[in-house]
Amino acid sequence: MNESALYKELGVLTKDKSRWEENIPYVSSLLAHESEKIKAKALWLLGEMGLEHPKKVKDYVKEIVSFCDSQVPLLRERAVNALGRIGRADYYLIQEYWEDLFKFASDEDPKVRLSFIWASENIATNTPDIYEGYMSVFESLLHDTDDKVRMEAPEIFRVLGKRRPEFVRPYITQLQKMSETDSNRVVRIHCLGAIKATNR
Repeated sequence: MNESALYKELGVLTKDKSRWEENIPYVSSLLAHESEKIKAKALWLLGEMGLEHPKKVKDYVKEIVSFCDSQVPLLRERAVNALGRIGRADYYLIQEYWEDLFKFASDEDPKVRLSFIWASENIATNTPDIYEGYMSVFESLLHDTDDKVRMEAPEIFRVLGKRRPEFVRPYITQLQKMSETDSNRVVRIHCLGAIKATNR
């Protein structure tokens, strides 16, 4: 099967959740495919499958982690995102790799930094306590050079503000200032959302 046909097949599988559980071994086998596009799609789909069937992807987590060291930004991005989805469902499956994810907060590629924030939001949804000593990492991302990263950064404060408001309160003054003065409208809105979630 050529790349485009295989990619299309994976697209069909993505939409059919009833077939996910039985196809986890097949999708994981595609991590060895020569095409970066196919590997990236497989990583993304394994993350979604892992959110639905975490125990079934347990044996493939280490292989997903191996892509975190890829020279290809897209594969790093997708691996980080997949670990976030799996970690949302079952933190213990990714626990030994969790601290290593923080290096991606300063990845050279902004899409990887963005995926790091998304992954953190996913994990923090059900396992917020582990983020207590790491809030300064997210604070620095509020000032990222990339606008998309800056737009997403306040969202981790919103997620944690709902669950552990005490983690976010030290940053309320800063979020308030950004909600009033930041040049980016989405950043202003998301900062306001984080404040409301924390002070509810």
